Amino acid sequence: MEQKIHQGRNVKRFREMLNIKQEALAYDLGEDWNQKKISMLEQKDVIEDNLLKQISAVLKIPVEAFQNFDEEQAVNVISNTFGDNSIGYQKNDNPTFNPIEQVLKMHEEKIALYERMLKEKDEMMMRLEKLINK
Repeated sequence: MEQKIHQGRNVKRFREMLNIKQEALAYDLGEDWNQKKISMLEQKDVIEDNLLKQISAVLKIPVEAFQNFDEEQAVNVISNTFGDNSIGYQKNDNPTFNPIEQVLKMHEEKIALYERMLKEKDEMMMRLEKLINK
C-alpha cells in the first residue's frame, strides 16, 4: 500500500520549523493571499507546481522538499538505525581532535548565527514597517 505525500502538510511543517506565521507567508506571497487561504492550502494533498515554486522562493526551501518529504519514512529510518542491543553513543577518553579548536570553531559558528539572526530581524522589521505604512 503506497502512501501519497501530503504536500500541504509539508508546507505547514517547514513553515512552522522556520517559525513563520500563516499571515506572514500570505503577505510574502502577495496581495491576493490571506491567512485563511494559507490554511486551506496546507490542507491540500497536492499543490500546483507554480504555487510550490512561489512558496519555495519565499521559504527558501527546495520544491523537492515539499514534494518528497515523508515523515513516516524519516521515523522509520531513525528507528531502524540501531539494533536491539546497540546504543547511540560511545565513550571516548582519547579524542583524536583538539578540543580547543572545536570550541573556537563553535564560537565562530555562533557569531555567524547571531549575525544571520540580526540580519533576518532587520529584514522582518523592514517588512513590518512596509506593512504598517500601507
